Amino acid sequence: MDFDTIIIGAGAAGMMCAAYSGGRTLVIDHAKAAGEKIRISGGGRCNFTNLGASSANFISENPHFCKSALKRYTQWDFIDLITKYKIAYHEKTLGQLFCDESAKQIVAMLLSEMDKAGAELWLKTSVRSVRYEAGLYHIASERDGKQVALRAKNLVLASGGKSIPKMGATGFAYDIAQQFGLALTDIRPALVPLTFADQRYAPISGVATPARATANSVAFEEAVLFTHRGLSGPAILQASSYWKEGDVVSLDIDPSRTLFDTLRLARREQGKRDVSTILAQQIPARLAQHVVEEFAITGRIGDQSDKALEALCNRLRHWEQRPTGSEGYRTAEVTLGGIDTDGVSSKTMEAKAQKGLYVIGEAIDVTGWLGGYNFQWAWSSGWAAGTAIAADLNQT
Repeated sequence: MDFDTIIIGAGAAGMMCAAYSGGRTLVIDHAKAAGEKIRISGGGRCNFTNLGASSANFISENPHFCKSALKRYTQWDFIDLITKYKIAYHEKTLGQLFCDESAKQIVAMLLSEMDKAGAELWLKTSVRSVRYEAGLYHIASERDGKQVALRAKNLVLASGGKSIPKMGATGFAYDIAQQFGLALTDIRPALVPLTFADQRYAPISGVATPARATANSVAFEEAVLFTHRGLSGPAILQASSYWKEGDVVSLDIDPSRTLFDTLRLARREQGKRDVSTILAQQIPARLAQHVVEEFAITGRIGDQSDKALEALCNRLRHWEQRPTGSEGYRTAEVTLGGIDTDGVSSKTMEAKAQKGLYVIGEAIDVTGWLGGYNFQWAWSSGWAAGTAIAADLNQT
């Protein structure tokens, strides 16, 4: 069966590309439904973009690579699209936009856009092999238990990275990219909870507090959640993208820098109370008790000198953690790293040395922060490849 373009992966980037690629386009995926990561994201409401999205919110060995696609298809373009479909949305925090009703609306919209473009969708279809011969990609696939031979001028790798394998994520895109001479950067789980072998925070599992988490000089100020196995919450997930095994994560439990003055006031007005009791007025009680035990602080607040209070505040502002690992791809929201951008055009997303091979979405070495940025990259990179393919088809 002959097509102009075959897109492997019916996720956010793949469906977006199919909506713009023109010609006869086929999207194939081994899953039972399209857009499964979209469906489960944001608690079922999909954090589909961020009002402040820019290249500064992405990690890559080439930080300039993402600029072209992000500037040409912006968050405002995607907002225009969902507005056209009358999908109601709201800003939750820090520019993060969510559907008012359901993430399924985003999936339905993309399927509708694909249908308008005439793209076909084959689900429960696996790819057995890919080869390139005489200007065409030859794909051996299996659908409904039958072997199906496919050919196309263009092949788009949109099958993502390794994160959340229970949803079928694999390193397939990496394997095909390497087959055609594209290099890979180091890959690892990102936007992922961090763990400690000794499960030191199990006694305060479930406690959350506002904090600043810093890894390798990059800081994020949001909530930190103490878990049975370690640390999580938005600030930790963000910092995890900059953390590697052996690195320190520094927690600042007093990001507003008000604790010292508050403790001095309490010393004057509530001097007979224990330090842990006073601390529990500022941070969660179980965390306060854990802190005084770990820092070996005893006695009443009235007995603490300015020097002692300063020391306590400084430790809480620079509370060093050395996680032993992370929860891995099992719970990671994204894969950091991927197909090296050096071998790919930032304008078209086409491989420089392999005609007709395109790489989009999470598969390439562009990783966004938490907060809708990775979906915006899917929309932008999918659009960039789709429109480039359509333009090329129109010239031939």
